[in-house]
Amino acid sequence: MGTIGTILLSEVAGTAMLTLMGGGVVANNILGKTKGNGGGWLMVNFGWGLAVFAGVWTAFKTGAHINPAVTFGLLMSEATEYAPGIPKTFGTTLTYFAAELIGAFIGAVLAWLVYKNHYDQEKDPGTILGTFSTGPEIRSYGWNLVTEIIATFVLVFVIIMFGNTPHQLGPLAVALLVLAIGASLGGPTGYAINPARDLGPRLAHAVLPIPNKGGSDWGYSWVPIAGPMIGGALAGLFSIIYF
Repeated sequence: MGTIGTILLSEVAGTAMLTLMGGGVVANNILGKTKGNGGGWLMVNFGWGLAVFAGVWTAFKTGAHINPAVTFGLLMSEATEYAPGIPKTFGTTLTYFAAELIGAFIGAVLAWLVYKNHYDQEKDPGTILGTFSTGPEIRSYGWNLVTEIIATFVLVFVIIMFGNTPHQLGPLAVALLVLAIGASLGGPTGYAINPARDLGPRLAHAVLPIPNKGGSDWGYSWVPIAGPMIGGALAGLFSIIYF
């Protein structure tokens, strides 16, 4: 399999695993009549952290970006490759972005299938949308953007630091980092910190035949795209200065 094919297969699979398990833990927490209903914010944090753990293992062949902000941060950094044997080129960059978005969409659809009976009985459009994409607790686009920039900067910068620090934690290190970000910085916006994680499931929400789903809140959708991309880029640039 060529480089482009490897990126597509690996990043689609890894990002699908991420949003299947991440979207699944949110659905389990807030949809009615589930075994995990009312599990709380830390349940969601732990679930997303472990979703990242599974996604990173799945996408190991391509460096397990599973996030356009990570890809963009590495593009802006001094790294010469995205992963061993995968150069930083226009073609590989676009392939990462496309694969991450496709995978996120697929994972969201799979999570919906798991909880379809619960979605069919849910009456609140906000609850339904909340299992797919992020939304702010206090809507203020400028400050919501700042939150996503800072949280994603932390994610991408520390991931870059992992690559320069000897440790044996592997994907667990990234999982714990995502857990920490959710617990500490996730309250205002639900911590997208990943444009694909938000846009892919939001697109799935828009097209799936879910009763009572309402709109997909496209007016807010630019924030969890722009914020993480800016944060990732700043992390990549700062890593050059830092080293």
